[in-house]
Amino acid sequence: MSDTFSSRPIRVAVIGAGPAGVYASDILAKAQKKLDVQFSIDLFDRYPAPFGLIRYGVAPDHPRIKGIIKALHKVLDRGDIRLIGNVNIGTDLTIEDLRRHYDAVIFATGAIKDADMSLPGVELEGSYGAADFVSWYDGHPDYPREWPLGAEKVAVIGNGNVALDVARVLSKHADDLLETEIPDNVYEGLKTSPVTDVHIFGRRGPAQVKFTPLELRELSHSRDVDIVLYEEDFEFDEASDEAIKTNNQTKTMVNTLANWLVEQEEREAEASRRLHLHFLHQPVEILEGKNADGSGNGKVAGIRFERMELDGTGNARGTGEFVDYEVQAVYRAIGYFGSEIEGIPFDDKRGVIRNEAGRVLDENGEHIPGTYATGWIKRGPVGLIGHTKGDAMETIDCLVSDVESLPQAEAPQEQAVVELLESRGVEYTTWEGWLKLDEHELGLGASFGPLADGNPRERVKVVPREEMVRISRAD
Repeated sequence: MSDTFSSRPIRVAVIGAGPAGVYASDILAKAQKKLDVQFSIDLFDRYPAPFGLIRYGVAPDHPRIKGIIKALHKVLDRGDIRLIGNVNIGTDLTIEDLRRHYDAVIFATGAIKDADMSLPGVELEGSYGAADFVSWYDGHPDYPREWPLGAEKVAVIGNGNVALDVARVLSKHADDLLETEIPDNVYEGLKTSPVTDVHIFGRRGPAQVKFTPLELRELSHSRDVDIVLYEEDFEFDEASDEAIKTNNQTKTMVNTLANWLVEQEEREAEASRRLHLHFLHQPVEILEGKNADGSGNGKVAGIRFERMELDGTGNARGTGEFVDYEVQAVYRAIGYFGSEIEGIPFDDKRGVIRNEAGRVLDENGEHIPGTYATGWIKRGPVGLIGHTKGDAMETIDCLVSDVESLPQAEAPQEQAVVELLESRGVEYTTWEGWLKLDEHELGLGASFGPLADGNPRERVKVVPREEMVRISRAD
């Protein structure tokens, strides 16, 4: 251990206060108990509130997943990790600032953008990225307060959990979301929606879906929404049969879908809204509406698919048969993509920071000393939230192994970075500020009064950034 680090804590900045950043901070804080060194950890976030994906990427009617916030809250409430929110890396603090004030930096910035989709008509009015819609209904401070919800028939492309979240929120009655932390502007928007039919499309069969049993079962919990399936979409090949036999999750989902199909034939459809599940559909083109003179009006009027068939390996191939669906909106839920951070090597194809096991690599494939990554910005937007903890352990193991060779910060004093932010007029927020905002939002929910079931609203999420900052920084 160097003489410098034996005389002072190693200063570490973690960028991103979502699950990945909190897990990494927690593991690092606990690691010092096994070492002859201390870590001083600052956890930065660009938003005034912590918890990242859990606050701004999980549907409001997911109370079990939202429960992860309680575990993250306990970590930050210990007091050995300093939260500094409402700080944008690149403007409020540069990479050079971070290297001057910290011996190591861990990037845990996640992925919030929609992955690109090359599809004719994708630019039409009424064609949306699912990530943008999720940010709207979760009250993301950097997104508009209103969302166009004039479509009666909607298509959602994708067979992952986000696709089901988007379809469920679109098809659900707004009043049934009041028991959640849904922002008021989102409730008012959804309440005016004239939607009657939401169609979810996947390119492979029921045994190849990417969502989880929990997400699937939640579809059937929506009041006054019928689930509609199609017998011709239930195709299974050798790989499907093997997956059903060997994978309990696949077996559960296929059985659930098959049971719904049988029940559908035995009951009468009575709901005012319908949620359609389609399989073996490959999108070909988003169709444009026409003006009276036959010219295009620039708006979504439908979507064309090629019918697919399984090839024996669980993959799908085209049949040459095409089918059109009349819809007025299309949501693309095909995945997320990471955002580049200026000055940090980025893989444009995968949407991740270039790294090996969490060590950030330069253009020559060499580790940039003291620079690390974890979470989706490290491995790409795959896996469930729980996978992030194991990912963080790998990154922290690398950092701990590198302790002897970490570059030493020029200005490592804990107050130095705070003074720099204050000198630049940055209205940063703290953990104490989050506790104020949390209490305020819970109070807004309680003041709403009892709902139809006699319970109060959980909370009312504050959306405008300036209001979040004002509440958090209030004396």
